[in-house]
Amino acid sequence: MPATSPLAVSVALCTHNGMPYVAEQVRSILHQTRPPAQLVLSDDDSTDATIETVNKVIARFRAERPDPGISVTILENKPALGVVRNFEGAVAACTGDLIALSDQDDLWVPDRLERMVAEFERRPELTLLHTDARLVDGDAKPLASRLFDAIEFTPQEQQLEREGRAFELLLKRNVVTGATTMFRRDLLERALPFVDDWVHDEWLAMVASVFGTVDFLPDALVDYRQHGGNQIGAAKLDARGKLARLQEPRSERNQRLLSRAEALHDRLTEADAPEKAIDAAARKVEHEKHRSALPRARALRIVPVIAAAIRGRYSRFGRPRYDLIRDLIQPDR
Repeated sequence: MPATSPLAVSVALCTHNGMPYVAEQVRSILHQTRPPAQLVLSDDDSTDATIETVNKVIARFRAERPDPGISVTILENKPALGVVRNFEGAVAACTGDLIALSDQDDLWVPDRLERMVAEFERRPELTLLHTDARLVDGDAKPLASRLFDAIEFTPQEQQLEREGRAFELLLKRNVVTGATTMFRRDLLERALPFVDDWVHDEWLAMVASVFGTVDFLPDALVDYRQHGGNQIGAAKLDARGKLARLQEPRSERNQRLLSRAEALHDRLTEADAPEKAIDAAARKVEHEKHRSALPRARALRIVPVIAAAIRGRYSRFGRPRYDLIRDLIQPDR
Protein backbone atom coordinates (compact mmCIF):
# COMPACT_ATOMS: atom_id res chain seq x y z
CA MET A 1 0.00 0.00 0.00
CA PRO A 2 1.62 3.33 -1.06
CA ALA A 3 2.47 5.80 1.67
CA THR A 4 0.21 8.82 1.85
CA SER A 5 1.68 12.28 1.29
CA PRO A 6 2.15 14.50 4.34
CA LEU A 7 -0.68 16.92 4.89
CA ALA A 8 0.27 20.44 3.82
CA VAL A 9 -0.78 23.28 6.11
CA SER A 10 -1.81 26.80 5.14
CA VAL A 11 -1.99 29.52 7.77
CA ALA A 12 -4.68 32.19 7.35
CA LEU A 13 -3.43 35.24 9.23
CA CYS A 14 -5.69 38.30 9.27
CA THR A 15 -4.42 41.73 10.24
CA HIS A 16 -5.66 45.26 10.83
CA ASN A 17 -3.26 47.78 12.33
CA GLY A 18 -1.34 44.89 13.84
CA MET A 19 1.50 46.79 15.42
CA PRO A 20 3.15 46.11 17.81
CA TYR A 21 2.45 42.36 18.08
CA VAL A 22 2.35 41.05 14.53
CA ALA A 23 6.11 40.54 14.17
CA GLU A 24 6.21 38.18 17.15
CA GLN A 25 3.23 36.23 15.84
CA VAL A 26 4.69 35.79 12.35
CA ARG A 27 7.98 34.62 13.81
CA SER A 28 6.15 32.06 15.95
CA ILE A 29 4.43 30.77 12.79
CA LEU A 30 7.55 30.60 10.63
CA HIS A 31 9.60 28.83 13.30
CA GLN A 32 7.18 25.96 13.94
CA THR A 33 8.72 22.51 14.36
CA ARG A 34 6.47 21.49 11.47
CA PRO A 35 6.47 24.63 9.30
CA PRO A 36 3.43 25.51 7.21
CA ALA A 37 3.57 25.15 3.43
CA GLN A 38 1.82 28.48 2.95
CA LEU A 39 1.23 31.69 4.86
CA VAL A 40 -1.69 33.80 3.66
CA LEU A 41 -1.77 37.25 5.19
CA SER A 42 -4.95 39.21 4.53
CA ASP A 43 -4.66 42.80 5.68
CA ASP A 44 -7.76 44.90 6.25
CA ASP A 45 -6.64 48.37 5.17
CA SER A 46 -4.05 48.92 7.89
CA THR A 47 -2.86 52.48 8.34
CA ASP A 48 0.23 51.50 10.30
CA ALA A 49 3.32 49.54 9.25
CA THR A 50 1.76 46.08 9.56
CA ILE A 51 2.56 44.85 6.05
CA GLU A 52 6.04 46.38 5.98
CA THR A 53 6.82 44.77 9.33
CA VAL A 54 5.62 41.35 8.18
CA ASN A 55 7.66 41.61 4.98
CA LYS A 56 10.78 42.39 7.02
CA VAL A 57 10.23 39.39 9.26
CA ILE A 58 9.75 37.13 6.24
CA ALA A 59 12.82 38.54 4.48
CA ARG A 60 14.97 37.96 7.55
CA PHE A 61 13.65 34.42 7.88
CA ARG A 62 14.42 33.66 4.23
CA ALA A 63 17.91 35.07 4.62
CA GLU A 64 18.50 32.65 7.47
CA ARG A 65 16.93 29.75 5.57
CA PRO A 66 17.47 30.16 1.81
CA ASP A 67 14.96 27.41 0.97
CA PRO A 68 12.37 27.48 3.77
CA GLY A 69 9.67 25.86 1.63
CA ILE A 70 7.01 28.33 2.78
CA SER A 71 5.10 30.29 0.16
CA VAL A 72 3.69 33.67 1.17
CA THR A 73 0.57 35.32 -0.19
CA ILE A 74 -0.32 38.85 0.89
CA LEU A 75 -3.81 40.23 0.25
CA GLU A 76 -4.65 43.89 0.82
CA ASN A 77 -8.26 44.91 1.34
CA LYS A 78 -9.05 48.51 0.49
CA PRO A 79 -11.45 49.50 1.93
CA ALA A 80 -11.55 47.25 4.98
CA LEU A 81 -13.93 44.29 4.82
CA GLY A 82 -14.32 43.61 8.54
CA VAL A 83 -13.15 40.61 10.55
CA VAL A 84 -15.44 37.96 9.06
CA ARG A 85 -15.01 38.91 5.40
CA ASN A 86 -11.28 39.34 5.92
CA PHE A 87 -11.02 35.75 7.15
CA GLU A 88 -13.30 34.60 4.35
CA GLY A 89 -10.88 35.99 1.77
CA ALA A 90 -7.88 34.58 3.63
CA VAL A 91 -9.14 31.00 3.83
CA ALA A 92 -10.34 31.11 0.23
CA ALA A 93 -6.76 31.86 -0.84
CA CYS A 94 -5.33 28.91 1.11
CA THR A 95 -4.18 25.88 -0.89
CA GLY A 96 -3.06 23.45 1.84
CA ASP A 97 -4.85 20.29 2.90
CA LEU A 98 -5.32 21.86 6.33
CA ILE A 99 -5.94 25.49 7.27
CA ALA A 100 -4.88 26.97 10.60
CA LEU A 101 -6.48 30.26 11.61
CA SER A 102 -4.33 32.94 13.18
CA ASP A 103 -4.95 36.29 14.84
CA GLN A 104 -2.35 39.02 14.52
CA ASP A 105 -1.49 39.46 18.18
CA ASP A 106 -1.06 35.96 19.61
CA LEU A 107 1.91 33.62 19.98
CA TRP A 108 2.04 29.96 19.00
CA VAL A 109 3.91 27.36 20.99
CA PRO A 110 6.66 25.91 18.74
CA ASP A 111 4.95 22.58 18.10
CA ARG A 112 1.38 23.80 17.65
CA LEU A 113 1.14 22.74 14.00
CA GLU A 114 2.99 19.49 14.56
CA ARG A 115 0.65 18.36 17.32
CA MET A 116 -2.53 19.38 15.55
CA VAL A 117 -1.54 17.89 12.19
CA ALA A 118 -0.75 14.62 13.95
CA GLU A 119 -4.39 14.43 15.04
CA PHE A 120 -5.63 14.88 11.47
CA GLU A 121 -3.18 12.27 10.19
CA ARG A 122 -4.29 9.85 12.88
CA ARG A 123 -8.00 10.50 12.40
CA PRO A 124 -9.14 10.72 8.75
CA GLU A 125 -12.71 11.47 9.90
CA LEU A 126 -11.65 14.61 11.78
CA THR A 127 -12.88 17.82 10.11
CA LEU A 128 -12.11 20.60 12.60
CA LEU A 129 -9.94 20.70 15.71
CA HIS A 130 -9.64 23.43 18.32
CA THR A 131 -7.56 23.68 21.47
CA ASP A 132 -7.26 25.43 24.77
CA ALA A 133 -5.08 28.53 25.02
CA ARG A 134 -3.16 30.33 27.68
CA LEU A 135 -4.54 33.82 28.32
CA VAL A 136 -1.73 36.37 28.48
CA ASP A 137 -1.57 40.14 28.75
CA GLY A 138 -0.07 42.58 26.26
CA ASP A 139 3.43 41.70 27.48
CA ALA A 140 2.74 37.95 27.07
CA LYS A 141 2.59 37.44 30.84
CA PRO A 142 0.13 34.73 31.93
CA LEU A 143 -3.23 35.82 33.31
CA ALA A 144 -5.19 33.98 35.96
CA SER A 145 -7.15 31.61 33.73
CA ARG A 146 -6.96 29.70 30.49
CA LEU A 147 -9.33 30.01 27.56
CA PHE A 148 -11.51 27.00 28.35
CA ASP A 149 -11.95 28.33 31.89
CA ALA A 150 -12.80 31.82 30.64
CA ILE A 151 -15.52 30.59 28.27
CA GLU A 152 -16.72 28.04 30.85
CA PHE A 153 -16.25 25.05 28.55
CA THR A 154 -17.65 22.54 30.99
CA PRO A 155 -16.77 18.83 31.37
CA GLN A 156 -20.29 18.00 30.21
CA GLU A 157 -19.83 20.06 27.04
CA GLN A 158 -16.42 18.53 26.44
CA GLN A 159 -17.98 15.09 26.71
CA LEU A 160 -20.48 15.96 23.98
CA GLU A 161 -17.61 16.75 21.62
CA ARG A 162 -15.76 13.61 22.59
CA GLU A 163 -18.88 11.59 21.76
CA GLY A 164 -19.17 13.17 18.29
CA ARG A 165 -22.15 15.31 19.31
CA ALA A 166 -20.64 18.73 18.61
CA PHE A 167 -23.68 19.84 16.57
CA GLU A 168 -25.88 19.27 19.60
CA LEU A 169 -23.49 21.40 21.67
CA LEU A 170 -23.08 24.18 19.11
CA LEU A 171 -26.84 24.60 18.79
CA LYS A 172 -26.65 25.72 22.42
CA ARG A 173 -23.62 28.01 22.09
CA ASN A 174 -20.24 28.34 20.44
CA VAL A 175 -17.15 27.00 22.23
CA VAL A 176 -14.71 27.15 19.30
CA THR A 177 -12.21 30.03 19.22
CA GLY A 178 -10.74 30.75 15.79
CA ALA A 179 -7.25 31.54 17.04
CA THR A 180 -6.95 27.93 18.20
CA THR A 181 -8.58 26.24 15.20
CA MET A 182 -7.42 24.04 12.33
CA PHE A 183 -9.68 22.40 9.74
CA ARG A 184 -9.58 20.47 6.48
CA ARG A 185 -9.75 22.75 3.46
CA ASP A 186 -12.57 20.75 1.88
CA LEU A 187 -14.82 22.13 4.65
CA LEU A 188 -14.87 25.37 2.64
CA GLU A 189 -16.95 23.69 -0.06
CA ARG A 190 -19.79 23.66 2.47
CA ALA A 191 -18.96 26.76 4.53
CA LEU A 192 -18.34 29.42 1.88
CA PRO A 193 -19.63 32.01 1.61
CA PHE A 194 -19.83 32.81 5.31
CA VAL A 195 -23.31 33.91 6.34
CA ASP A 196 -24.25 37.23 7.89
CA ASP A 197 -24.59 37.50 11.68
CA TRP A 198 -22.14 34.63 12.27
CA VAL A 199 -18.49 35.06 13.27
CA HIS A 200 -16.19 33.07 11.00
CA ASP A 201 -14.96 30.59 13.61
CA GLU A 202 -18.38 29.67 14.97
CA TRP A 203 -19.77 29.29 11.44
CA LEU A 204 -16.92 26.98 10.39
CA ALA A 205 -17.39 24.92 13.54
CA MET A 206 -21.14 24.65 13.05
CA VAL A 207 -20.84 23.51 9.42
CA ALA A 208 -18.07 21.07 10.35
CA SER A 209 -20.25 19.59 13.08
CA VAL A 210 -23.06 18.91 10.58
CA PHE A 211 -20.99 17.40 7.77
CA GLY A 212 -18.02 16.00 9.67
CA THR A 213 -16.38 15.65 13.08
CA VAL A 214 -15.37 18.41 15.49
CA ASP A 215 -13.09 17.74 18.44
CA PHE A 216 -10.63 19.51 20.72
CA LEU A 217 -7.27 19.11 22.38
CA PRO A 218 -7.08 20.16 26.05
CA ASP A 219 -3.56 21.50 25.57
CA ALA A 220 -2.87 25.23 25.47
CA LEU A 221 -1.08 25.61 22.13
CA VAL A 222 -1.57 29.36 21.75
CA ASP A 223 -0.79 32.34 23.95
CA TYR A 224 -4.01 34.30 23.45
CA ARG A 225 -3.33 37.96 24.13
CA GLN A 226 -5.86 40.06 26.03
CA HIS A 227 -4.71 43.63 25.70
CA GLY A 228 -7.78 45.85 25.52
CA GLY A 229 -7.63 46.25 21.76
CA ASN A 230 -8.91 42.79 20.85
CA GLN A 231 -11.67 42.73 18.27
CA ILE A 232 -12.87 39.50 19.88
CA GLY A 233 -11.56 38.65 23.32
CA ALA A 234 -12.06 36.00 25.99
CA ALA A 235 -12.36 37.82 29.28
CA LYS A 236 -14.18 35.89 31.97
CA LEU A 237 -17.12 37.83 33.34
CA ASP A 238 -17.31 38.29 37.09
CA ALA A 239 -20.61 38.59 38.96
CA ARG A 240 -20.80 42.30 38.21
CA GLY A 241 -20.29 41.69 34.49
CA LYS A 242 -22.98 39.02 34.40
CA LEU A 243 -25.37 41.32 36.24
CA ALA A 244 -24.66 44.09 33.73
CA ARG A 245 -25.66 41.76 30.89
CA LEU A 246 -28.99 41.12 32.56
CA GLN A 247 -29.63 44.85 32.48
CA GLU A 248 -28.95 45.19 28.74
CA PRO A 249 -31.93 45.47 26.37
CA ARG A 250 -32.90 42.10 24.92
CA SER A 251 -34.56 43.02 21.60
CA GLU A 252 -31.49 43.54 19.41
CA ARG A 253 -29.70 40.44 20.71
CA ASN A 254 -32.73 38.22 20.32
CA GLN A 255 -33.36 39.43 16.79
CA ARG A 256 -29.73 38.66 15.91
CA LEU A 257 -30.05 35.15 17.36
CA LEU A 258 -33.20 34.61 15.30
CA SER A 259 -31.49 35.82 12.13
CA ARG A 260 -28.57 33.46 12.80
CA ALA A 261 -30.88 30.51 13.35
CA GLU A 262 -32.79 31.25 10.15
CA ALA A 263 -29.55 31.58 8.16
CA LEU A 264 -28.33 28.24 9.49
CA HIS A 265 -31.58 26.49 8.60
CA ASP A 266 -31.56 28.00 5.11
CA ARG A 267 -27.96 26.95 4.43
CA LEU A 268 -28.46 23.41 5.72
CA THR A 269 -31.56 23.06 3.56
CA GLU A 270 -29.74 24.33 0.47
CA ALA A 271 -26.76 22.06 1.17
CA ASP A 272 -28.92 18.95 1.49
CA ALA A 273 -27.74 18.35 5.03
CA PRO A 274 -28.90 15.30 6.99
CA GLU A 275 -32.62 15.56 7.74
CA LYS A 276 -31.96 15.31 11.47
CA ALA A 277 -29.77 18.42 11.36
CA ILE A 278 -32.28 20.37 9.27
CA ASP A 279 -35.06 19.47 11.69
CA ALA A 280 -32.97 20.53 14.70
CA ALA A 281 -32.16 23.84 12.99
CA ALA A 282 -35.86 24.39 12.30
CA ARG A 283 -36.67 23.81 15.94
CA LYS A 284 -33.92 26.26 16.88
CA VAL A 285 -35.65 28.85 14.67
CA GLU A 286 -38.95 28.18 16.45
CA HIS A 287 -37.30 28.67 19.82
CA GLU A 288 -35.69 31.97 18.83
CA LYS A 289 -38.97 33.21 17.34
CA HIS A 290 -40.63 32.37 20.64
CA ARG A 291 -38.01 34.34 22.57
CA SER A 292 -38.20 37.34 20.24
CA ALA A 293 -41.98 37.46 20.59
CA LEU A 294 -42.04 37.47 24.38
CA PRO A 295 -44.09 40.36 25.86
CA ARG A 296 -42.37 43.57 26.80
CA ALA A 297 -43.76 43.40 30.33
CA ARG A 298 -41.64 41.08 32.46
CA ALA A 299 -44.61 39.72 34.41
CA LEU A 300 -46.25 38.54 31.20
CA ARG A 301 -43.15 36.59 30.17
CA ILE A 302 -43.24 34.21 33.13
CA VAL A 303 -45.80 31.72 31.79
CA PRO A 304 -44.43 31.39 28.21
CA VAL A 305 -40.84 31.18 29.45
CA ILE A 306 -41.64 28.47 32.00
CA ALA A 307 -43.70 26.61 29.40
CA ALA A 308 -40.78 26.62 26.96
CA ALA A 309 -38.46 25.46 29.73
CA ILE A 310 -40.76 22.56 30.58
CA ARG A 311 -40.73 21.51 26.91
CA GLY A 312 -36.93 21.43 27.07
CA ARG A 313 -36.29 24.25 24.62
CA TYR A 314 -33.91 26.17 26.85
CA SER A 315 -31.83 23.11 27.67
CA ARG A 316 -31.67 21.99 24.03
CA PHE A 317 -30.98 25.33 22.39
CA GLY A 318 -29.13 27.37 24.98
CA ARG A 319 -27.75 27.58 28.48
CA PRO A 320 -30.84 27.45 30.72
CA ARG A 321 -29.42 29.17 33.77
CA TYR A 322 -28.39 32.15 31.63
CA ASP A 323 -30.95 32.35 28.82
CA LEU A 324 -34.03 31.62 30.89
CA ILE A 325 -33.07 34.26 33.45
CA ARG A 326 -32.25 36.71 30.66
CA ASP A 327 -35.67 36.27 29.10
CA LEU A 328 -37.37 36.86 32.42
CA ILE A 329 -35.31 39.84 33.55
CA GLN A 330 -33.80 41.78 30.66
CA PRO A 331 -35.56 44.99 29.59
CA ASP A 332 -37.17 44.89 26.17
CA ARG A 333 -35.57 48.03 24.75
